[in-house]
Amino acid sequence: MKTTALLLLSLAAVTARAEESKPLLAVPGKVILEAKLDGAPGAPWKAAKGKWEAAEGAMSGSELVEDKHGAVLRIPNKMQDFTIEYEFKFDGARSTSLSINAVKDHMARINITPKSVTIQRDDNDHEGPDKAVVFARFPAELGEGWHKVRLDMVGDKMYGQVDDLAAWGANELFKTEKASPGFTVAGQSVCFRNFVLREATLNPGWESIQATLPKPGEKVAPAAAPKGAAKGKGKAKAGAKKKAE
Repeated sequence: MKTTALLLLSLAAVTARAEESKPLLAVPGKVILEAKLDGAPGAPWKAAKGKWEAAEGAMSGSELVEDKHGAVLRIPNKMQDFTIEYEFKFDGARSTSLSINAVKDHMARINITPKSVTIQRDDNDHEGPDKAVVFARFPAELGEGWHKVRLDMVGDKMYGQVDDLAAWGANELFKTEKASPGFTVAGQSVCFRNFVLREATLNPGWESIQATLPKPGEKVAPAAAPKGAAKGKGKAKAGAKKKAE
């Protein structure tokens, strides 16, 4: 009986893992980095801002007031086509994101608040004419408990998913080399676990999956007004120029 129970548990774990890694935009390939994130981050993770520490079998990230910037944790990898999966839960923070850089400046992200999920191409020059492109923004109710995130980037396309909320978009910038994937946290705090970064190839069945998703720009809910916006329009305008983390 004990042997049978162990076999059933192993089969369930394999089945769950296969479900998480099923082809979407990308067919997952060789593992580049797998991390349980069950403690304080070590190499190759590098904390640029904020406080990152162990938290009840997971890793917690919190913004530090003195940084005057959201918490940021990245790995130094450079990739071309890839897929990332991990889990997170809010523990009081205002927002978190999975952020991908270009060789210079930002490239793309999935930005998540307790009330919304945004999948976008980032502003790639900040001070120049380039602007972020929001492919989708969904209303959400991300309360207590763990949530799953997946990001595929293959060729000129990206696919983002948080739980059952999914969208895609395409841009020429995505054909360039990607760099330094990582997490951001605004406020205190967010927990992370079970991070996997894999090489990827285009799913031959992508077109049929794409047909079930909203077209880029089709599902863009209004962005939530920043706190205090009604009290000081000038401050809100200045805050809008703040660089993405």
